[in-house]
Amino acid sequence: MQSDTAQIVISKHLNLVNLCSIWILIDECNFVFQYQDKEEVVLWMNTVGPYHNRQETYKYFSLPFCVGSKKSISHYHETLGEALQGVELEFSGLDIKFKEDVMQTTYCEIDLDKGRRDAFVYAIKNHYWYQMYIDDLPIWGIVGEADENGEDYYLWTYKKLEIGYNGNRIVDVNLTSEGKVKLVPNTKIQMSYSVKWKKSDVKFEDRFDKYLDPSFFQHRIHWFSIFNSFMMVIFLVGLVSMILMRTLRKDYARYSKEEEMDDMDRDLGDEYGWKQVHGDVFRPSSHPLIFSSLIGSGCQIFAVSLIVIVVAMIEDLYTERGSMLSTAIFVYAATSPVNGYFGGSLYARQGGRRWIKQMFIGAFLIPAMVCGTAFFINFIAIYYHASRAIPFGTMVAVCCICFFVILPLNLVGTILGRNLSGQPNFPCRVNAVPRPIPEKKWFMEPAVIVCLGGILPFGSIFIEMYFIFTSFWAYKIYYVYGFMMLVLVILCIVTVCVTIVCTYFLLNAEDYRWQWTSFLSAASTAIYVYMYSFYYYFFKTKMYGLFQTSFYFGYMAVFSTALGIMCGAIGYMGTSAFVRKIYTNVKID
Repeated sequence: MQSDTAQIVISKHLNLVNLCSIWILIDECNFVFQYQDKEEVVLWMNTVGPYHNRQETYKYFSLPFCVGSKKSISHYHETLGEALQGVELEFSGLDIKFKEDVMQTTYCEIDLDKGRRDAFVYAIKNHYWYQMYIDDLPIWGIVGEADENGEDYYLWTYKKLEIGYNGNRIVDVNLTSEGKVKLVPNTKIQMSYSVKWKKSDVKFEDRFDKYLDPSFFQHRIHWFSIFNSFMMVIFLVGLVSMILMRTLRKDYARYSKEEEMDDMDRDLGDEYGWKQVHGDVFRPSSHPLIFSSLIGSGCQIFAVSLIVIVVAMIEDLYTERGSMLSTAIFVYAATSPVNGYFGGSLYARQGGRRWIKQMFIGAFLIPAMVCGTAFFINFIAIYYHASRAIPFGTMVAVCCICFFVILPLNLVGTILGRNLSGQPNFPCRVNAVPRPIPEKKWFMEPAVIVCLGGILPFGSIFIEMYFIFTSFWAYKIYYVYGFMMLVLVILCIVTVCVTIVCTYFLLNAEDYRWQWTSFLSAASTAIYVYMYSFYYYFFKTKMYGLFQTSFYFGYMAVFSTALGIMCGAIGYMGTSAFVRKIYTNVKID
């Protein structure tokens, strides 16, 4: 009778999972139950792994733990995001009923032979701990501990659960590990548990607050970094305003009264030489197919970042396993027309004829980069038998999203972009013969500008990078998405201002290769972010091992590249508007 009840409850869980796995972001779909008295409460065992390597996780029962007497079921993935994040939920077999206390009860026995003891000893040496879930509330416990001399090892055998409820909902779960038993080969170890229910005043909506860390994320250093970045924005906006209002005004006056200038002023002509390249400034960039694909992808990444942050500010996505990743995948697929529109229209304006090839490259540029990295790391995860190994079915699902959702929507955006804004309406006519680029100071070379262009944008976000890295690579839950939105706005303003200033000086040096320079000078922010990730790895974490190291640097490379493409697209779009504006207002013979 008890196993039938468990099967009914498990069936209810799985049915709700199937309804919620389509990523519909509504409040009603939140994987929680309102329980009746003595109704079955399922304790799910998730993963186990070393404390210092958060992403190196294995199935809970990969260690020789025993399972309870309740009938177990095969593990399942609730959402695509959970499948990609290595969530491995398995039924614990423990008999837990709502509001029904359980005294200390032995639920299984481990026959500790030499192989099983060695497995537990290895886990204890590497500080393994495990994760469980009750009603979507995470619980963590440590496998065991060693004595001071490191000679004897002990296993925690008693799980003491204290569950808080408010009305007919679970609002709090605490685990205390007791029953320290020395690991001796060829002995039997009894595993036990107890459940204590207590009434709680915690509201159901606030039950995840205990997992947050306001003292860390709302520290005054965080506020100071935002203030510092804000002051940088004021400085840069002032600098750009000075260029636009003072320097350009003098330039316009000079160009309109050139015949009245004396010889000394004519000798200073190089300082105001941007008008002299009016016949080449709107010349198509080199490699327009790749360039337009990068711009389209960058615009899409920006749209995804903006939408996901807004959704995270409205909905507490951190309360649901894998919901952030599922949301990001869904939004990325839905915003594919943005990629096609901006990439396709830019390619058409630059005279590109292979628009189908451009559409394919733009559609698969980011997915290929992410999937290629994941595919490489997946081999290592399979070798380690880690739960992070992506199942074949999940790979097929991701490929189907790329081919049957992203590609068609990208095609729609490309067609709209080519037809609505694909005509080259430049304010200046492009000369048939390119103008030779004169020699200039070394610091005005595009390569130098590219290297220096990313310093200020990185300076405006590197404190926020620390908080984001800590939440992803350590055990903090990031929830201050208002900060992230503010930092994103600051990053956009700083990036646009920096690229406009760089482009202005480049054009003044009569170098009209501003398209790639504006993109790469903003995209070089990614180089500094990736360099910072090395510092974070070696000085802020205690990660070790091939799997965790490859996982860290592989996905940090993906993150940095995506950030660079987004910044590059933002920088180019702002600079393009600036260039078009200044050449629209100047009188061209």
